[in-house]
Amino acid sequence: MEHVFTVQGMTCGHCEKAVTQALRGVDPQAEVRIDRQAQRVQVRSDLPRDTLAHAIAEEGYQVA
Repeated sequence: MEHVFTVQGMTCGHCEKAVTQALRGVDPQAEVRIDRQAQRVQVRSDLPRDTLAHAIAEEGYQVA
């Protein structure tokens, strides 16, 4: 499944890396694409949306 999140607070490459690592921490097979300027994170994963959103939020980013 593909999930799309609006993630506020990503301001640099380090932020992108932190979000990617958080997502791959819960699903090592996740495919992650980030468009920082659009505040958009696309994730291809079989995990539930809530699990993925929680992983991003745990890194300190607001997920819409």
